[in-house]
Amino acid sequence: MYNSKIIGLGKFLPENIVTNKDLEKTMETSNEWIIERTGIEERRHIKKGDNEGTASMGVKAAKIAIERAKIKAQEIDLILFATLSPDYYFPGSGVLVQEALDIPDCPAMDIRMQCSGFVYAVSTADQFIKTGMYKNVLVIGSEYHSGGLDMTTRGRGVSVIFGDGAGAIVMTREENNEIGILSSHLHSEGKHAEELSLIGPNTGRWVPEIIAENKQDDISYYPYMNGQFVFKNAVVRFAEVINEGLEKTGWSPDQIGMLIPHQANLRIAQFVQRKFGLSDDQVYNNIQRYGNTTAASIPIALTEAWEEGKIVPGTKVVLAAFGSGFTWGSVMIQW
Repeated sequence: MYNSKIIGLGKFLPENIVTNKDLEKTMETSNEWIIERTGIEERRHIKKGDNEGTASMGVKAAKIAIERAKIKAQEIDLILFATLSPDYYFPGSGVLVQEALDIPDCPAMDIRMQCSGFVYAVSTADQFIKTGMYKNVLVIGSEYHSGGLDMTTRGRGVSVIFGDGAGAIVMTREENNEIGILSSHLHSEGKHAEELSLIGPNTGRWVPEIIAENKQDDISYYPYMNGQFVFKNAVVRFAEVINEGLEKTGWSPDQIGMLIPHQANLRIAQFVQRKFGLSDDQVYNNIQRYGNTTAASIPIALTEAWEEGKIVPGTKVVLAAFGSGFTWGSVMIQW
């Protein structure tokens, strides 16, 4: 069997910066309140009229990753597109990327695992490569949150958290089984599905019904999060799934060169850091600048850490995520 490894990384963030001070103008909140609870200082939002979307951001990140991988787009054998905010209800955004990159007949699969989406996608790509079915796989995480958030005082508990952006990697075959993706670990717990969710519109309640009801206070089409419950579960599952990866690889926490956690909340990342006794140099956080970009957060952070020289050949890298579903997972990488 082959191993798989990452050979190209890229990211894209909208230029429009929305600070906590900006949010104070549209809702009852404060810079101090947001930083204390989330660690977020600013995030990126697509401006209306920018002609930007989930797929187009993914394409821009992918072009950078493909160029850095030193291959042609037409050499991509499979596209895996992780998102909770696809351009359309259907088809998925993956096929839009395939068309934009001019890759003929390339299969494209959307992965709807929310905050765990990129970890699930990397694990999926790893399996396709290890079995020999595909050689070069493009994995994208992209989110356009800002267009679907309740940017009023009513929605502040959720809306201050999320930002827009995209990240991408190219994975390929590696004959040396001691390099690349060494293991991945995926889990879910559906009984908590509605604790972090966007329920409507859905197949049981389509848009025409919502319009006919004309309920001015209907918030079913905005994201809902039971914040404290999510936090309590996240810190437990993060620790469990990182430990699972450490046991599989035989690594000790002090050997971790770079932990890239899903950028959900800076307090969660700091809790996990303390749990494993990691130094600031062993953990990469950028939620302060971008907010929570869901499936895009890990590939954006991974790309930045690599660009900054924090990940080099020989670095032991751990990716870990927790999110809606509940779902969680980790990936262990020998760079």
